Amino acid sequence: MTVTMTVCGQTDVGLVRPVNEDAFVIADLTGGGLLEEQRTASLVVGERGVLLAVSDGMGGHRAGEVASALVVHSLGQAIASQLSDEPPDTLLRKATLEANRAVWNAAHHPGLEEMGATLTALIVRGGAAYFAEVGDSRAYLLRGEHIMQLTRDQNYAQLLVDQGAMSRDHAEELGMNNVILQAMGQESDVSVAMGKLDLRHQDCLVLCSDGLSNKMTAGELRGVVVASPRLDVACNRLVEVAKQRGGEDNITAIVAGVRGDLPVAASGESIAETFCVLREFEPSRRE
Repeated sequence: MTVTMTVCGQTDVGLVRPVNEDAFVIADLTGGGLLEEQRTASLVVGERGVLLAVSDGMGGHRAGEVASALVVHSLGQAIASQLSDEPPDTLLRKATLEANRAVWNAAHHPGLEEMGATLTALIVRGGAAYFAEVGDSRAYLLRGEHIMQLTRDQNYAQLLVDQGAMSRDHAEELGMNNVILQAMGQESDVSVAMGKLDLRHQDCLVLCSDGLSNKMTAGELRGVVVASPRLDVACNRLVEVAKQRGGEDNITAIVAGVRGDLPVAASGESIAETFCVLREFEPSRRE
């Protein structure tokens, strides 16, 4: 099976924040290539796969910047040090827990107290993508005329909606979407939400921080990507739209197109049929 990916990542400080506390990583786990700055890469998905991750930091006095950088660095290091024959979901979950502990330990240093960060990461290996999530950075799949949010926000807005306490619009009006239920480094352990997606030829994956997802609907996001001639153009346009709509937060996006020896999406096949939740986030559970 030959699977290739064209990937572009971009992060921007936005128009209000003095420091960019977002970070991302694109890593070829087989060949060792690593992208942490705005750039487009064409990758062949090797035996160990490809890692994509977005992290949104939080904490005063530049601590959020430290937290997000430490998350993506520690995640990559943890994955590289583990056995290649482990299942990708096990590999990703273990690496997420190790990255959390790295931030937790660092947060005890003077000036870094209470820092934390979100993490949404995926490993593409073979014909599937495996997801891990802590916090509320998102992952979307664009397939044909459809788009689906693959992650589930771990914030109070989503919790209130799930419990039937109020509508999403009301929860967001009250600012509940800005209060996350967990973050990397806030506790010694986290509850890692996990998922698996069976890929199809010409799938497009988008990972982003809430500086982007808070500024456009899923439909608008799809429209920008579909209307763009190349994925790097799409990535840039997504960031620019978020800035045009206020740019109050840092903005990060990864756009990845997948091609190769993969099934073509069958007529009538829904995205949900090819996606499964491996491990749900439970607010009261820690690993």
